[in-house]
Amino acid sequence: MAAPMPPVQAVLFDFSNTIFQMIDLETWLQRVGAASGRLTLLDGDDALAEISRQLRTAFRLPATAALQKGRDLSPQRHHRAMLGWWRHVDFIRGVEATAYRELTAPDAWTPYPDTEPTLRTLRDRGLRIGIVSDFAWDLRTHLAHHHLDHLVDSCVISYEQGREKPDPQMFLKACDGLGTDPRATLMVGDDPVRDGGASACGLRSYILPAETRTGDRGLADVLRLVT
Repeated sequence: MAAPMPPVQAVLFDFSNTIFQMIDLETWLQRVGAASGRLTLLDGDDALAEISRQLRTAFRLPATAALQKGRDLSPQRHHRAMLGWWRHVDFIRGVEATAYRELTAPDAWTPYPDTEPTLRTLRDRGLRIGIVSDFAWDLRTHLAHHHLDHLVDSCVISYEQGREKPDPQMFLKACDGLGTDPRATLMVGDDPVRDGGASACGLRSYILPAETRTGDRGLADVLRLVT
């Protein structure tokens, strides 16, 4: 007979669009414009809409889409993928280095309003907390900028591991780092394939709706799953 399911002792979180999100497009473009001397190019009611259109159109190009595959396996691949995309966008062409610097700046990624309360409550309940993320640079800089690094015990990041989710080793390494049994660990993310793949390793998984949120992400539901 199978052993009884143990209570949850640790929670793993995806990073992007689960507990943190990038600043909105307009803010990012304003920062790029200010840093590159192109701020006046954002004047006019149609400027932002046109840049958005060019970004969407360029992203659908086969060559651009091909560059995105495996982009989070290394900083070099991610940088190449972004430049291959942005070269089709008039506003960014020629100032790609500035755009990339603003993309990766410590304050370019912000926590959802319910991120800190959720992490703090989990810690207060004695649970271990980890992050398992497909990310091409050190996301710990964003945690530290927002003074949340002390609430996270371990980070397993794709560019450091040379593999991406749903590779089982991403989840198992995180469990090993936290010293928890995968069967006593919950994975929380927004991608049913990448994050939901944790279930193949014996973890429980909870998938948030993959949608843009401007308020709470809905992380309070996680607290009900670990009581």
